[in-house]
Amino acid sequence: MSKIREIGKNLAVPLAFIILGALSRLLPHLPNATPVGALALFSGFYLPKKQAFLVPLLAMAAADLFLGGHSTLLWVYGSFLLIVALGFLLKGRLKAENVILASLSSSILFFLITNFGVWASTSMYSKDLAGLLQSYVMGIPFLRPTVLGDLFYSGVIFGSYALFFLRRKEEARAKTAIKNINP
Repeated sequence: MSKIREIGKNLAVPLAFIILGALSRLLPHLPNATPVGALALFSGFYLPKKQAFLVPLLAMAAADLFLGGHSTLLWVYGSFLLIVALGFLLKGRLKAENVILASLSSSILFFLITNFGVWASTSMYSKDLAGLLQSYVMGIPFLRPTVLGDLFYSGVIFGSYALFFLRRKEEARAKTAIKNINP
């Protein structure tokens, strides 16, 4: 395989994730119900570390070129980096219940970090415990679509991967069985 083809093959999946993540933010959707969290989680599970961390950052940055920046941008980006790290914990542990738990954890992590960021970096809430709690309470309506989106997209992404992986595993077993029958 030529060096250029090898590079293209290694970049195809991360590039597709970046494009999917960016486009999903630009197309109409429920607030916080995009595949970016699920892509960050899957990137941590599937990609090498450097690529895994770049996927959500580049997807967000590409969309933010059109959507514009905001004062909580670093908090949002940081939460996705931590979600990538959660994905690392799934390596070698691909089971439906682990994906569901990681997906729910990523939604809660995103909620906690971004609402803290709204409280810390804007003047929307008083800078005391009451203001912080108010920020979390006001963020609750966004938690439901985040959870539903993360669960749905994680199910689709990890489920597709599992089906593809299991199919290839079965094909390899069949080839081995045929070789053993016909030496």
